[in-house]
Amino acid sequence: MDLADLSNKPKILKKLEKDGVRNVLFTDCLKQRDENIKKLVPMVLEIIETSNRFNREENRNYCLMVIGVPNVGKSSLINSLRRTNLKKGRASRVGGEPGITKAVLTKIQVSERPLMYLLDTPGVLPPKIESVETGMKLALCGTILDHLVGEDIIADYLLFSLNRLGKFSYVEKYDLQEPSDDIQHVLKRIAVKLGKTQRVKAITGVGNITVTIPNYTAAAYNFIRAFRKGELGQVMLD
Repeated sequence: MDLADLSNKPKILKKLEKDGVRNVLFTDCLKQRDENIKKLVPMVLEIIETSNRFNREENRNYCLMVIGVPNVGKSSLINSLRRTNLKKGRASRVGGEPGITKAVLTKIQVSERPLMYLLDTPGVLPPKIESVETGMKLALCGTILDHLVGEDIIADYLLFSLNRLGKFSYVEKYDLQEPSDDIQHVLKRIAVKLGKTQRVKAITGVGNITVTIPNYTAAAYNFIRAFRKGELGQVMLD
């Protein structure tokens, strides 16, 4: 929830309930101590014990699978549970891009009483994404590897979304004079501000010369990363 706009919390809960999703917790796994993380094991235990399951009296340990879209924070959740309940370090590798977890790992203990294990899993997406816009939102949130879509395309959609929602913090951050819908202009300003340039050879009538031009790919990457880190403000992609 560190990147979520919590003013939309009631709206999010209402939408989830409409989809049949209950027992929702908003967690921040980057905190050393998060009160909602402490609630997770008791909540899961209650759900299991009140569900129509086979008799578990002979075996009092629990093994659960953590599932979600890529890069949503599954491994971070497991590590946070271990840190909170067992005072242990991280057991699952994490990163700021999808595809860090590539296979179902061994059982990872996250609680002593009750004895509970979690299985970390690779991220999953529907086999067919319903629309181009949904796909762009998923790419913007980092659930699809950037290069599969194209950093420049994602950056262009980000600029469109920020302008549509009236979120103009990028103007001040990158020293623009005013909001713009020209992604090439914005990326050029970002490249200049951050010193992101590249040297390329140009063929002229009198021979080859080396010129320095803005690195648009690096600028697009920085623009996208700033959004994902919350540096461009809280944005609700509804």
